[in-house]
Amino acid sequence: MKTLDDIVGVPFKVLDDGFVRVIDYMGSDEAVVQAARISYGKGTKRIREDRGLIRYLMRHGHTTPFEMCEIKFHVRAPMDCWRQWIRHRTANVNEYSTRYSEAIDSAQKTDPDAWRKQTSTNKQGSEDCIDSKIGGELSSRENRLHKLSREIYEERLRFGVSREQARKDLPLSTYTEAYWKIDLHNLLHFLTLRMDLHAQSEIRSYANAIGNKIVSKWCPLTWEAFNDYYLYALKLSRLDTEIIRELITGNINDAKKIAITYGLLSESGESSKRSRELKELERKLATLGILVPWT
Repeated sequence: MKTLDDIVGVPFKVLDDGFVRVIDYMGSDEAVVQAARISYGKGTKRIREDRGLIRYLMRHGHTTPFEMCEIKFHVRAPMDCWRQWIRHRTANVNEYSTRYSEAIDSAQKTDPDAWRKQTSTNKQGSEDCIDSKIGGELSSRENRLHKLSREIYEERLRFGVSREQARKDLPLSTYTEAYWKIDLHNLLHFLTLRMDLHAQSEIRSYANAIGNKIVSKWCPLTWEAFNDYYLYALKLSRLDTEIIRELITGNINDAKKIAITYGLLSESGESSKRSRELKELERKLATLGILVPWT
């Protein structure tokens, strides 16, 4: 089984021309354990004890020990994807400069069957793909746009226009590169948000590569605990707990009354108010195998 040392510097391809690779790192599962047990001067000697401690820390939200580990990535991503990425302000970043150097001659292309529809339930989300015949025309026009914008950019440079101004009409699909250094705690927070099924597909591809191909080899005990307690865990609010308690004990009417009291259902007991919270509750019920009584 490969370790992180085996893949340092190895690029993992993402999208059509992007990648992510490890440049350097500090610490491991052992560093997390040692930080948590500083009063002992050393970590535990048995892997079972290390695993139990890491799971305890993750389960109870003791995040400081995970900050003892750091990792530095070299990433290549489309600018629109990078805009979402850079919103995570808990990292050290140095990005490729198109004022100093010519813009990277590559833009992310979309396959005919990969154009997604705007979802009707989330202003910033997407759902099913459009018909591939329409997608084929969109991809063809996208290709022409990329080619023209690059030609115009290079023409400006030939006429002596400054790089900082010549770049202004390049599409957001243009690839950029950056060094991104972050501690393990904040990296896991990034992955919690960006590996989520509701995250945009493009950045989710990068997050999946970082998590499944890199962090899993870097800190396998931490990665296991993170999967169990965050990534694939089911979070229940007080309202969720009250309703589920009534449903599993057979008190369906009481469960409906609670939902009505909190404004999730109308007085008639129908789900006329299709709030996000109600939909999230229904998904949790489905995950637990509990029938939704108001649909």
